[in-house]
Parts: sequence; C-alpha cells; structure tokens
Amino acid sequence: MTAKRGVPVTERGRQSRQRILDAAEKVFGEKSYFEASVSDITREAGASLGSFYIYFEAKHEVFVEVLQTLARVIRHTTRAAVEKGRNRIEGEELGFAAFFSLIDSHPYLYRIVRQAEFVDSAAFRAYYAGIVGGYQKRLSAAMDRGEVRRVDPETLVYCLLGTGDLIGMRWPYWTGKPIPTEVFDAMMKFVRYGIDPRPENQEEVRRRSCSSSTSPRGA
Repeated sequence: MTAKRGVPVTERGRQSRQRILDAAEKVFGEKSYFEASVSDITREAGASLGSFYIYFEAKHEVFVEVLQTLARVIRHTTRAAVEKGRNRIEGEELGFAAFFSLIDSHPYLYRIVRQAEFVDSAAFRAYYAGIVGGYQKRLSAAMDRGEVRRVDPETLVYCLLGTGDLIGMRWPYWTGKPIPTEVFDAMMKFVRYGIDPRPENQEEVRRRSCSSSTSPRGA
C-alpha cells in the first residue's frame, strides 16, 4: 500500500480492490444502496470484511466510486466510438450505438445512477457534469467546423443525453434485448434533423423567400 489509504501498489492488490468494486456494482444494482450491506459486497467479491476496509472507509465511499467509474466508462467508450465517425453526425450515431451496447456489460447502470440522487445528490450531479463537460466542448468544436447547427451547446448536450438515456431505458434496460433496428433508425433521424446544420440553412432561405414575396412592390 502507498501512504494514501486504499490505493494498492501491487497487481494483486489492484485486482482485489477491483473485485470489490465489481461486486458492489452488482449488489447495489440488485438490492439498492439502502438495502445492501458491506458484508453483502464482500460475500459477492469473495473477500473478507478486513479487505474491504483496507480499501474503503464505508459503503458510501464505494458507492460513489462505482458511480464515478460508470461515468468514466461511458465517457471513454462513447468518445472512442464518436472519433471513428467521418463527421460529427456520423460520430453521434456510433456513440449512441456504443452506449447502448455498454448497457449489456453494465446491466445495473440505470439503477445505480437513479439511486445516486438520493444517496449523494452532489455525486449525482457530478456524474452528469463529468459527462457533459467534454461532450459540450466537442460539440462546440463541431459547430465551428460547420458539422452541427449552432445552438447553445450545453442545452444540446442535455437534449442528446436525454434521448439516449430514455431510449436505452426503454429497450436494452427494460427488455434486456438490443434496440430494434427500426427504433435506432427512427431515433437517429430525429437526432440528425436536430443537429444537422443544413435544415437550418434551408429554413433561412425559405424565410427570406417568403419575406421577399410579401414585401410591398417598390420597397
């Protein structure tokens, strides 16, 4: 161990700590934070209570780290997928697909995030803030490149997150099955129209045309 409590320096220690985190994610997802106990977590991890307290001070601490880990996994997974797109709109499609696939490997993600609001409201807000910050910067850069219509980037991020969150809940989370192709396609048509700069340009042309046609002659 290092001087900092809970941070292992050996591979064996890191694996032991990770087993506890993985077990905590499952136990909090199945039982809820308030019903789960430290002994439930250590039993699932195949670890002793003493091992738990080497790495974590309390149940609350491990819950917050599980939440932070989920946010980090979402950021890294979706960012890697988005970067494979030839433009931002294509990248968004790849990012959504990656997020929906992620639900399969983290089936308790939705339950844990929703519990967080009642367990630790500051950690709950930090979960979204950590996702929104980088997303907002990359959308702003895409706006500068002309790949996304120019609107308030923070508002756009929350609109896109809301879309992915609820579609993911309706299909992978509630059914345990992949999103039907027609559902994903319908969602992406909505997203593309919402962020594609071309419809906005066409609407501006239409407004100018209407304005010209209704202007008094000789004006």
